[in-house]
Amino acid sequence: MSMQNDIVSGRAMALTENSQWRQIRELFGRAPTLIRVAGVTIAACYLIALLSPLLSPYGPADQDLLARLQPPAFLDGTWSHPLGTDHLGRDVLSRLLHALNTTLVIATLGVIVGVVTGGLAGLISGLAGRRVDGIFMLLVDAQASVPLTLLALAAVALSGSSTLVLVLIVGISDYDKYARVVRSQVLVIKNRAFVESARALGASPVRVAFRHVLPSIVSPLTVLATSNFSSVVILESALSFLGVGIQPPDTSLGAMLGEARNYLITNWWLAAIPTALIVVITMAVSLLGDWLRDLFDRRLST
Repeated sequence: MSMQNDIVSGRAMALTENSQWRQIRELFGRAPTLIRVAGVTIAACYLIALLSPLLSPYGPADQDLLARLQPPAFLDGTWSHPLGTDHLGRDVLSRLLHALNTTLVIATLGVIVGVVTGGLAGLISGLAGRRVDGIFMLLVDAQASVPLTLLALAAVALSGSSTLVLVLIVGISDYDKYARVVRSQVLVIKNRAFVESARALGASPVRVAFRHVLPSIVSPLTVLATSNFSSVVILESALSFLGVGIQPPDTSLGAMLGEARNYLITNWWLAAIPTALIVVITMAVSLLGDWLRDLFDRRLST
């Protein structure tokens, strides 16, 4: 009878986790106006990035040296280039749209890489024995102790500068955070009744990990991924600004900043426009991440 109750409890928990996203959507509809604005802003950025090839009035690499360094339309420029042109006569609006696409793709893939690698490491470390746990945590500590800039420079020197290399660098930057959070959650969950019941019924360790333990840590993992997204955007921008990220003719928000640093005094808008977009994205994602964290903290405390 006790085992049946444990199984029922485990199924109820699984149903609760499966309905979690539906509850989040309902709660988002009742969220404060600022949070809803942040969510709409993020969705709009992704939509604009997806449609950037259709929305761009010019190609991102099209040059017109006779029209170089034109100011934006709101600074007495012309509407043929609404956000002006850069030092090579390229349309800033077109480059901004493609840069937004590149930055969001790299940041999203980087977060996915961090969640998958760090989550798996934390899951294995929490469920395995003490010896395996010690080895995994040693690797996590070793990764956290290496300066990211040094790691990026070494990766670029060995593999060359490419989008794939940048995604991997950005992804492993927060690898240790995901691993630690998942491990701590697994250590709490693995001794609960529904997990013990699954083991007693003959479930394999892999099934226990992915069918019973992993769904229970989706909430903290989602909150951490959302909170870290803004830092990943800033990291990609910083690496591209330093010249170890996206290389010409491709562009990103950080690359646009790097190209504009020589014109901060005379043509300040070249740096101000991508900077403003980075600030909007990071603030919107940070607000949404803080809201999710507070939401789950309130649910856990009740």
